Amino acid sequence: MEALKKAIDGFVNAFKMEDLRKRILFTLGLLIVYRIGSHITIPGVDATVLAEYFRNSNNMFGLYDSFTGGAFAKATVFALGIMPYISASIIIQLMGSVIPAIQMLQKEGQEGRAKLNQYTRYFTVLLGALQGWGVAVWLSSLKISTATGTGVSVLTDGFQSGLGNIGFRLLATLTFTTGTIFVMYLGERITAKGVGNGISLIIFAGIVGGLPRAFFRELEMFTEGIQPLAIEIFILAVVVAIIGFIVYVEQAVRRIPLQSPRRVVGRKVMGGQASYLPFKVNTAGVIPVIFASSIMFVPAIIASWMPNVSWAQTFASVFIPGHLTYSVIFAVLIIFFTYFYTAIQYNPTDIADNLKKSGGFIPGIRPGKKTAEYIDHILTRISLPGSIFLAVISVGPLHLKDALNMSFYIGGTSVLIVVGVALDTLRQLEAHLNTNNYAGFLKHGRIRGRMAS
Repeated sequence: MEALKKAIDGFVNAFKMEDLRKRILFTLGLLIVYRIGSHITIPGVDATVLAEYFRNSNNMFGLYDSFTGGAFAKATVFALGIMPYISASIIIQLMGSVIPAIQMLQKEGQEGRAKLNQYTRYFTVLLGALQGWGVAVWLSSLKISTATGTGVSVLTDGFQSGLGNIGFRLLATLTFTTGTIFVMYLGERITAKGVGNGISLIIFAGIVGGLPRAFFRELEMFTEGIQPLAIEIFILAVVVAIIGFIVYVEQAVRRIPLQSPRRVVGRKVMGGQASYLPFKVNTAGVIPVIFASSIMFVPAIIASWMPNVSWAQTFASVFIPGHLTYSVIFAVLIIFFTYFYTAIQYNPTDIADNLKKSGGFIPGIRPGKKTAEYIDHILTRISLPGSIFLAVISVGPLHLKDALNMSFYIGGTSVLIVVGVALDTLRQLEAHLNTNNYAGFLKHGRIRGRMAS
């Protein structure tokens, strides 16, 4: 009850600050716009027939659809969501490791980041157009089998053949690409004038938007006798356990002790106090999972470009969530991106130089190069359990879904993103509140200062 009261007080305090209140309302307004667009089906698609296809098949786009909050399954204007932008960001960052010009831009501060963001936007348009064309070709060739054995096209009359079919593909590609650009714009506006990371909140809104649909689908299975009560209770217990485990690890930190030298300023002695340099066990947050997920969608997108090519469909079928090959590759990519993103976010040499300039030092470690090596060693050690945690929590629940005959994807990637984004947003809100001497959302003590060896 005390934690609930603290959370309620935090939200009340947030709306007492005019600037923070405007940011919260601005963020909510843009997320509502995103959710409205996720229900507007593009012209030429019979939404009822398409919904029947997704309801009765375990297709390769299931996880993608969960990230868009059902927008893909309805072929809406935001069907591609923000994933082309994330894919473009990954490629640009990877190119920085091999192309000197991009590497120089990454080191040029704000001006360099602005230039890279512009390149990312251009690349997003290209990827959005390619993916949009692939989805359009897939939709135009998709036919749903009926009880009589005949195939019903998901396209409405006038778009099923000839120039009408070509017109649909061009219109759908343009609509999907424009929708991705608009979603990217919404995310950037939220980051600039709202609360939290806009891109992460867009994904958060998509996942949360699909929860009611998943809940009622599971309830329908229970009422129809397909799923017994014991299994439903077990599913609920597993979801709660996954959420608790994620929150526990997300709050875990490795504290490196710091010591600052004593200085005499006038009649006062300054410094000489012990402090800590905190590193989270999950140093990269949800970014590796999002990056790895976007890459795992590539085979499905390529297969959609070639709906009548058997080898492409066979290759894509291996990358359906729950398949052993999918799980292994997905886990390896998550571990790789955890180390990759941690290396981008934390530069041990820069951290050591900043400590040296401020006069701080790690007890028992010489300043400069030795400090950088020590920090790099610590980051390498804590990144391993962090990456394994991300891989297990993302891959494991996919197999539970098949074992329990569930109608939705349990926890794992979706819950990790939801919990991670929620905690990060709450931290930003709390920073605004603490600046103005208001009580925040998160409990001080154990939850914020948990030690991880």
